[in-house]
Amino acid sequence: MYPEYLVAPMRAELTNAGFEELKTAEEVDQAIKAEGTVFVVVNSVCGCAAANARPAAKLAASNEKHPSKLVTVFAGMEKDAVDRARSYMMPFPPSSPAMALFKDGKLVHMIERHQIEGRPAQMIADSLIGAFEQYC
Repeated sequence: MYPEYLVAPMRAELTNAGFEELKTAEEVDQAIKAEGTVFVVVNSVCGCAAANARPAAKLAASNEKHPSKLVTVFAGMEKDAVDRARSYMMPFPPSSPAMALFKDGKLVHMIERHQIEGRPAQMIADSLIGAFEQYC
């Protein structure tokens, strides 16, 4: 676990953009199993989360067509919530950062860490926006 003072600004980047932070497995269940579309960001302290993932998530979420629910869990902090979110992302292996779009509880689009590293935020956002246009 990281010290809270270290991750607080990283959490705020998404929560200030309208993402709900999920801190328990039960909250993750309620969010993902809900009817409609849910965009889940597995947040992280790594550099690619700061440079690519969080900016991409915010860009995509500001698109006119976007999921009905925006949520986030933080890797290295709330272990139960992160583990539960990752269980819904199977068969993709655990990675952070990561982003997943669910529709009516089913995984319909996934972006793993290796698809985030070294890619500009706009390119990642464009992939997300394409999924939002298709499923939302």
